[in-house]
Amino acid sequence: MLNSANKIPPNPISEKEMTRTSAPRGLKICLLGYRSNPFSGGQGIYIRYLSRALKDAGHTVDVISGQPYPLLDDGIGLIKLPSLNLFEEESHIKALKWKHLGSFTDFFEWFSMATGGFPEPYTFGRRLEKYFKKHKPDYDIVHDNQSLCYGTLALQRSDVTLVTTIHHPITSDLSIALANEPNWQMRLLIKRWHSFLRMQKNVVSKLKHIVTVSEVSRRDIADAFKIPAANLKVVHNGIDTETFKPNPEITRVPYRIMATASADQPLKGLQYLLRAIAELVSTYPAIHLEVLGKLKPNGDTEKLVTQLNLQKHLTFTSGVETQEVVNMYARASLVVVPSVYEGFGLPAGEAMSCGVPVISTNGGALPEVVGDCGIIVPVRDPEAIAQAIKELINNPDKRSALSKRGRKRILQHFSWRVAAQEMADLYYEVLEKK
Repeated sequence: MLNSANKIPPNPISEKEMTRTSAPRGLKICLLGYRSNPFSGGQGIYIRYLSRALKDAGHTVDVISGQPYPLLDDGIGLIKLPSLNLFEEESHIKALKWKHLGSFTDFFEWFSMATGGFPEPYTFGRRLEKYFKKHKPDYDIVHDNQSLCYGTLALQRSDVTLVTTIHHPITSDLSIALANEPNWQMRLLIKRWHSFLRMQKNVVSKLKHIVTVSEVSRRDIADAFKIPAANLKVVHNGIDTETFKPNPEITRVPYRIMATASADQPLKGLQYLLRAIAELVSTYPAIHLEVLGKLKPNGDTEKLVTQLNLQKHLTFTSGVETQEVVNMYARASLVVVPSVYEGFGLPAGEAMSCGVPVISTNGGALPEVVGDCGIIVPVRDPEAIAQAIKELINNPDKRSALSKRGRKRILQHFSWRVAAQEMADLYYEVLEKK
């Protein structure tokens, strides 16, 4: 097992705010999200909290989003660009209506999805370009949240000041998915699904202002898209420390372990955590894993659960409100983040903010977030995860110490207020160079 004492980033408050000049004026900002699910996936969470923090800092903020739409605070405008929202349809094939035939965008979205593609970023870009041509909105900054579509390039060519966040290169997702799939037919489908990467690579090479969320992501994005690392700015994600906080009124459940993971995405590494739990069942019969995520019927994860005979030791929970997620953290004795790669590591940060001891892999930027305030293990190593879980189960003093240190680290070094101020500084810098 590997314990990592990573270098703690400089305190943004003490070192940056002392030298920061006051903002000359509030900005009119438009955040873009091709899909912004508020309860799962990092995109909707990023949109929600960044928009809130920018508004609280005195800026005017709109969000333009495809479905599912984000959950936003009062005072933040939501401009909806409806899609076919095919993920919510029982049948992709039957979702096509006669009215869709009159729209190339709608028909392409349906056809691409029906043939195994992922068209949402591309079709969002077409709808976005059409909206700007029709309404000609006046924003100081348009900030795209990783749609990386031709539509945003069209805005940049039309003299819109565009900033783009790339959380991590999706090329990592593709490589990991292919490495975990032995069936050649499924490998073809995986490649088909990720065919939007051709568009992303083309778009990224032409973007003028790119920001990412960690030093690891900056390095990996530069490598994946063949661009100089110096062209990417880093603004760490924030954690909502007012919402994600310890709740002493809720009693922790002994042997309760929590993880946030998309069940059938190899990138999230849930299969390694499941194998670790299987190793521990005989020693700790009361052990129970609660996964914040959705189990795909007849998927690889469900088959693995059956194979390992873990049905009685496993619960999947999805579609819950944020406060219930906080309550889940409060009930957990510890949290495991088994990801093979994370561009930032929001689940680890939220758990630490809630005062839950964290076991994390060293995948991607996770060590940047966890630092020396958790136990860090190698990726793809069920035995190391099992040993770390055993160490914390058997050592309540260490659990308590990591709980306190984790909360303190998040409060001192990660918050949406600091993230929004640093992002606004970047906006002003970009505008000055225009």
